[in-house]
Amino acid sequence: MTVILPGAPARRADLEKVAETAPLAWQAALVEVPQDEVVVKLSRSGGPGGQHANTSETRVELAWDVAASAAPTEAQRALLVERLGPVVRAVAEDTRSQARNKDLAFDRLAAKVAAALVVARPRRQTRPSRGAVERRLQAKRRTSENKRNRRAPPPDD
Repeated sequence: MTVILPGAPARRADLEKVAETAPLAWQAALVEVPQDEVVVKLSRSGGPGGQHANTSETRVELAWDVAASAAPTEAQRALLVERLGPVVRAVAEDTRSQARNKDLAFDRLAAKVAAALVVARPRRQTRPSRGAVERRLQAKRRTSENKRNRRAPPPDD
C-alpha cells in the first residue's frame, strides 16, 4: 500500500523524479506500507439482530506498528509516532461485506498516514495596518470617554 498525498504527482516514478525539488509535503508523501506488516483482525460487527444475526466476522481492524516498521524514513517515523502513536489503527464495519470493509480499512489507514505526514507551512507573522491600529485606539478613547461621563461630578468645596 503506497500512501500519496492529494496534489502530489500521481505516479511513483513522477514523484521520485521531483523529490529533490518538491515541496516538503510531497517528499513525505511516499510511504510504502508492506502488507505483511499490517495486522488484520476480524471480528463480529455490532448492531441489532435476533437469532443467527451478526454471526459473520465482517468488522475489520488493521494495526500497523510504525515504530517497528522499516518502511518509513526516520523523519517520517518520528512524525507518525508523534502524531498517531507507535501503532496506527483503522477500523471498518460499514458494510456487510468483509472484503469491502477490508478495503475501507486500508483506505482509512492510508488517509491517516497521509494526514499525519503533511508538514504545515510555518505561519508568517503579520502586523495590523495603520488604519486598524487607529480604529482600535479611537474605540478605546470612545469607551474611556463614555466611562468618564458616567462618573459623578467632583464635589464643590
